[in-house]
Amino acid sequence: MTILAVIPARGNSKGIPRKNMRLMNGKPLIYYSIQTAKMCNAITHIVVSSDNAEILDYAQELDVFALKRDDSLSGDDITLDPVICDAVEKMESKVSHRFDYVITMQPTSPNLIASTLNIAVEKAIETKVDTMISAINKPSLSWRKKGDSFTPNYTERLNRQLLPSNFVEAGAFVISKRAVVTRKSRIGSSVSVFELSEHEGIDIDTIEEWVLSDALMRRKKIAFRTDGNRHLGMGHIYRCLTLAYALTEHEIIFISHKNFAVGVKKIEESFFTCHQVEDISDFHAILKQEKPDILVMDVLDTEEDEMFMLKKFVNRLITFEDMGTGTNVADAVINSLFTNKDNRPHVYTGYKFADLRDEFLLKEPKDFSSHVNNIFVMFGGADPANLTKKVYNVVCENIAIFRGITFNFVIGLAFDSTENKIIERPNDGIFVYNNTNKVSWFMQQADLAITSQGRSTFELASLAVPSVVMAQNEREKTHSFAALESGFLNLGFGLDVTEETLFNTLVWLVGTPQVRKEMREIMLHLDLRKGINRVKRIILDEVV
Repeated sequence: MTILAVIPARGNSKGIPRKNMRLMNGKPLIYYSIQTAKMCNAITHIVVSSDNAEILDYAQELDVFALKRDDSLSGDDITLDPVICDAVEKMESKVSHRFDYVITMQPTSPNLIASTLNIAVEKAIETKVDTMISAINKPSLSWRKKGDSFTPNYTERLNRQLLPSNFVEAGAFVISKRAVVTRKSRIGSSVSVFELSEHEGIDIDTIEEWVLSDALMRRKKIAFRTDGNRHLGMGHIYRCLTLAYALTEHEIIFISHKNFAVGVKKIEESFFTCHQVEDISDFHAILKQEKPDILVMDVLDTEEDEMFMLKKFVNRLITFEDMGTGTNVADAVINSLFTNKDNRPHVYTGYKFADLRDEFLLKEPKDFSSHVNNIFVMFGGADPANLTKKVYNVVCENIAIFRGITFNFVIGLAFDSTENKIIERPNDGIFVYNNTNKVSWFMQQADLAITSQGRSTFELASLAVPSVVMAQNEREKTHSFAALESGFLNLGFGLDVTEETLFNTLVWLVGTPQVRKEMREIMLHLDLRKGINRVKRIILDEVV
């Protein structure tokens, strides 16, 4: 069986000048239809029909037959039927036999992939239809004009997913038996529709469609490998979710250990696909199956041998907060919590690479108050050192001294406030909020904050909230952002901080507005809001 693909490509285009030879993602638009045809196993011959010398020369460079179209077939009023028939007849004369099927492939559908076309050809042959037309299913509440009035094309107003099918022809392909291809038609008596995804069915007629197609062509599949629970904390999960939202134009998947149920739950509640793994072999199997373009590792320190293995599965490998030997293998390392200079060009350190969540990019710092009316307390999603309880005890035992101040304790997803007997005392101004989605609002209202030494320090600094920090663990002690030069009062390792020290620090800060104002002014001068864009560009290997 022989099958001819005809790619009609005029030189002129009113909507997008020089459209077929204009570069999309570094290649002429017509390149993609030619390559799809060449990669389709069923197609035996390919011809490009054009009135344009540049297009014909390029087709020859790609090793397909280039047919100079007659002037009589090049006018604006000429339909495709005579153009396709002309190309078929001339190719049959050239190869000295009659084709079994003819496939019209327009270069304006660059997102079509060869495997889809293969399936469509197989279905057309199997079902023995005269013609199979590519189409997109677009159910809609549409109307038609009848005289001076408008009439609905539906009988009942329903949600889109409940509406009947409405197939709109796409320019990707028309598969026809040779017998039905004439100068007047390529449509036989028996016709079927092959449904394409909206992605593959894009037909470029306008600049807007060009921009969309180009963006989809540049779309990457990005995998995030991260975990979160009470012991590890939830900061890694929240960071990866923040980045996933920022990379919304790309395809995102998560990979997390099945034993870290709290982290998995948070990812799934955020409506991302989460693959659960049990060991390294599971991890590798997922990578082999999903074939991501980019892998983001947010699991702390990595080892060189494992990173070399991961490089076999992905084109680009990124790590966060990584101090291990694997940083020598990674394509980029982002350590925003460390301000120490790393001279390796692929390592990015410092607060300029902080990745603030959307809610913090939308909020502005409130005006400074010389009186402390509101104190915000939060120690991440897990608080493994139970520093929340330490602050709670100090406040409760000295409530008379803190009278008039509202304390908002924000408790994370992996911390059990009931078990730790942290309860609300409204009459004393103590309020407890479990797993709230209003963290930025509580921070914005605060005149002073008490927190751990992780990513929440960036969030508080973005809202210019003077803060006391205590490290959750030895590793957090190495995070150098939360220091005086960034506007923080750092008490060191939280387990070593006595309740007396914490009490004295709070009393002093509450009573010294000038110090709090100076801390705030330092924070206001930090460049934090552009960090998420810098990180996004690093992940995508764009210029920073």
